[in-house]
Amino acid sequence: MNTRKVVFLFWSTFLIGTTAGLLMGIMLDFNTHMQDLRNGQVGGVFMLFIGAGIWTIIAQMGFFAYLTIHRFGLGIFKSTKLWNRIQVVLILFALFDLMLFRYWAFGTAEETITDYAILPFLLLVYAVIVAYLKAKDTNFTAFIPALFFMVVVTTIEWIPALRENDMTFLLTAIVPLLVANTWQLLVLHRLHEQPN
Repeated sequence: MNTRKVVFLFWSTFLIGTTAGLLMGIMLDFNTHMQDLRNGQVGGVFMLFIGAGIWTIIAQMGFFAYLTIHRFGLGIFKSTKLWNRIQVVLILFALFDLMLFRYWAFGTAEETITDYAILPFLLLVYAVIVAYLKAKDTNFTAFIPALFFMVVVTTIEWIPALRENDMTFLLTAIVPLLVANTWQLLVLHRLHEQPN
């Protein structure tokens, strides 16, 4: 992949992820932001833009880190089947930890651990859809790596927001992360297929 394609991937991911995060932030507090804009105050929307941009850049760093880790995994284990099995174990571990650690940190007497299983379940459903699309566009061997990236890497990128028990913060973080990660994953092979 040449420099032009890397620059395209960076800027397209940044614009798509940041726009998605900005729109989510505006929708979560629509009346306040619209009132501010009518009064000529753009500070709140600008801060949403900055926040969404930061999450998108985190997603980009996670993507390139995963590409490196994936190559190391294939090199160390010498077998795609073994590396895929390890990735499946890590996916299950990440989903379980996403549920359990949040329950331990924020669970109240009225809540059960199943209340904290909703976010991991939704993340898994979304990741399966994206991994299916990736496998359909490339080949079936891409399913497990794509699923691993969408679940494990996204969860790691999401950790700063997961440390808070604020649904607004969780949503304004996960939307740019998921959109950016989805875009990067689904466009990468298309960039490779294009002539230089």
